[in-house]
Amino acid sequence: MTTRFHISSMGIPVNDAWDVIVVGGGPAGCAAAAAAAREGAKTLIIEATGTLGGMGTSALVPMWCPIWDKEKVVYRGISEKVVNACKEGMAHVAKTDMEWIPIDAERLKRIYDALVTDAGATILFNTFVCGVEAGDDGVVTGIVLANKNGLTACRAKVYIDCSGDADLAAWAGAEFQKGDEHGEMQPVTLCFQLSNVDHYAYKYGMELHPGNKQSPIYPIVASGKFPLIKDTHIVTCATGPGTVGLNAGHLWDVDNTDPVSVSKAMVEGRKLASQFRDALAEYYPKPFANAHLVATGSLIGARETRRIVGDYVLNVNDYNDRRSFSDEVCRNSYFLDVHTSKDEIEESKKGFEHFAARCKHYGPGESHGIPYRCFTPKTLKNVLVAGRSISCDRPVQGSVRIMPLCLVMGEVTGVAAAHALQSAKCDVHKVDVPRLRTRLRELDVYFQ
Repeated sequence: MTTRFHISSMGIPVNDAWDVIVVGGGPAGCAAAAAAAREGAKTLIIEATGTLGGMGTSALVPMWCPIWDKEKVVYRGISEKVVNACKEGMAHVAKTDMEWIPIDAERLKRIYDALVTDAGATILFNTFVCGVEAGDDGVVTGIVLANKNGLTACRAKVYIDCSGDADLAAWAGAEFQKGDEHGEMQPVTLCFQLSNVDHYAYKYGMELHPGNKQSPIYPIVASGKFPLIKDTHIVTCATGPGTVGLNAGHLWDVDNTDPVSVSKAMVEGRKLASQFRDALAEYYPKPFANAHLVATGSLIGARETRRIVGDYVLNVNDYNDRRSFSDEVCRNSYFLDVHTSKDEIEESKKGFEHFAARCKHYGPGESHGIPYRCFTPKTLKNVLVAGRSISCDRPVQGSVRIMPLCLVMGEVTGVAAAHALQSAKCDVHKVDVPRLRTRLRELDVYFQ
């Protein structure tokens, strides 16, 4: 039985000076805040941690997914600028590299800081959105924040939900879907970094990825000596001198919208990272015999939770047909990357083919459009959603969740929010899409 604690009547201070408020400082949120501020909107970005960047910084995801379609860069505008700035500070990364580009998390933090502040947006770190006020007309009238000032409130004309979990939209009453038909979601991963790695042996040694049938990950899993390493998921890259970033291992039955679930996963994830260090030191000693587990992510790597139901739900047929839309505002070329379910663990031990067979890849030059209607929750008037929670079905969500595209989606919604301000009711559904598309082309966002 749940009991209730009633707070005596209290008033909290309200800051209503904002045109646009962005909730969440991951890639989508950073680009959204920068784009909205650049368009002249007085913009606030609210971030629960002390760092912008989300998965690429706090979660230590070690590399960028491919930014091109094997012929040209697909994720342009702010996205391309951020990735290029990341490359420039890494001597072992070529300017011409287009896929699986390593991330220096500390450098990326500064890149995002500069992106947002140089555009004129205001950052509020270490602050949680803990409540939303919305009317029956679908207009969000304010949000409640919690930080060292206690409870406060903020108001804006337009809100952009880049929380990754569609928190603001869901709390405001937007319809959403979550996981598969049974509610199961993709497993999470707590990424980590190993230092004191023999760089030469790592660079010129065996490929750890399970696509290599000789990878040490297979005997590691088969040995049973490391009980938390249950499947063969392992992706690595050199993120700095003698330092390797790892996106490795899976944790199942974790719901990023449930703090109890996430808390347990963080504890388990740190144990899993330690087992990976020990396993690699034993089974692949040339690079890793003296490796040191120097850092684990301060955020869990959640691949999916809520997906809003917008004016259009992007679906797998759109992906398969490489569809274009009259209102498309960006494009995507990444493959359908839905990670292993619990009942596929044993299959994953047999080889990488089982996973690759489920992942539909595009050929050179191929991509699909994403329409503006995927960013507009059906029942909310002044809210846009960007990032992995956009309106799409589950297979497509496994593709559109990648960081380069999240940056593009953030830029699209930031510009759209600024355009929505120019209407009497700030209705995001009433944005002049042809005009929006014209502006996005001026900003070098790619679509057809």
